[in-house]
Amino acid sequence: MHSHDSSTTWRSNRTRSHALQQRAERFFPGGVNSPVRAFRAVGGAPPFIDRAEGAYLYDADGNRYIDYFGSWGPMILGHAFPPVVEAIERAARNSASFGASTAAEGDLAERINACYPAVEKMRFVSSGTEATMSAIRLARAATGRNIIVKFEGCYHGHADGLLVKAGSGVATFGIPGSAGVPEAVAHLTLALPYNDLSAVEAAFAAHPGAIAAVILEPVVGNAGCIPPAEGYLARLRAITRREGALLIVDEVMTGFRVALGGAVQLYRLVADRAPDLVTLGKIVGGGLPVGVFGGKRELMDLLAPLGPVYQAGTLSGNPLAMSAGLATITYLEENKDKVYPHLEATAKAAAEGVAAEAERASVPLTLNRVGSMWTWFFKPGPVRNYGEAAESDTAAFGRFHRAMLDRGVWLPPSQFEAAFLGFAHADEEVQATVAAARQAFAERAN
Repeated sequence: MHSHDSSTTWRSNRTRSHALQQRAERFFPGGVNSPVRAFRAVGGAPPFIDRAEGAYLYDADGNRYIDYFGSWGPMILGHAFPPVVEAIERAARNSASFGASTAAEGDLAERINACYPAVEKMRFVSSGTEATMSAIRLARAATGRNIIVKFEGCYHGHADGLLVKAGSGVATFGIPGSAGVPEAVAHLTLALPYNDLSAVEAAFAAHPGAIAAVILEPVVGNAGCIPPAEGYLARLRAITRREGALLIVDEVMTGFRVALGGAVQLYRLVADRAPDLVTLGKIVGGGLPVGVFGGKRELMDLLAPLGPVYQAGTLSGNPLAMSAGLATITYLEENKDKVYPHLEATAKAAAEGVAAEAERASVPLTLNRVGSMWTWFFKPGPVRNYGEAAESDTAAFGRFHRAMLDRGVWLPPSQFEAAFLGFAHADEEVQATVAAARQAFAERAN
């Protein structure tokens, strides 16, 4: 194992990862099974992970990294959290899948409903993409309308109609949506600037009685972290209700992270302000693949077998994912007064500590943070929407990413992905991170 600051050792010792990458490129496009893993946006070769524990990742060469992407969000309690591992092991002994109903599905649903009263009924699926895709089909069926409003830089999975100005990997690779999406499908999605209510009003005025739903990330995570302006979410709720459109709040990333009841709780989207549909994922699976869509009872009852909207999945409600999710949500619920203050304090110390080092080194940097998710945008001035995020100096971010990786700190490999930490991160990791940033900024200056 190498220490955090042995940067010379680090740079030369990823030989096994390099060999694994070369093999992967024979079988997978770009050598990866999800594009942003390829490090194209930041340069350098991606380390291959052998194992992880707590706040740390260990690569195939034995290098150790402080993890600030947490499998892109779900590892809120840290890697290989013992109660979660035990739950998965117990479930696996009874078989990995049945294709039939289990009590664990209802157990987890009860927990989710307790944290999200707006989710009166729900359905489990296997990914966030499935959840948002299904929520939109449901919204179209419920309203008899076709047009969907989304926001620039918000990513809702890779379903055809949602890849319009989709931030995240699409932004990272500079792809204007995606090849293979028929124009007829793309035309049914209106992409508007985030945090701009006048654009929403104009869209409804231009398409009277035609907009089925507005879908958004309540805190954008896929253009970097961008919080909603004061009153923005409540006003969207009022506009959609007035216009007879549904409001879909995509909490795949923020659910159980920014608060136990997610952004719905944090921004008080409760009672008469509640969204019609909510999508969840990541943390709900405790590290295993899962997605959820749910909301008002009368909407959810439009789904087969009760109603005319068809949606199905052989592995939906998979017993391993249900067990991992139940262990995770139960721990969060029972320890919320300990977990969430710790996440807030640790994320604040890490995010602000690095921002302070940037200021000391005269590096233009803007910090956006909501709870334990944040982004350092390499640009001066505020970031309130995707247009402002896109002004970031992505080359400078790439250099910073490589310098931090060389010092044992693994950040998300894109300027347009939010960073996360978990309950396992503590002062030791924060101090090592800030020290690594100090060296990285000094190296830049030299």
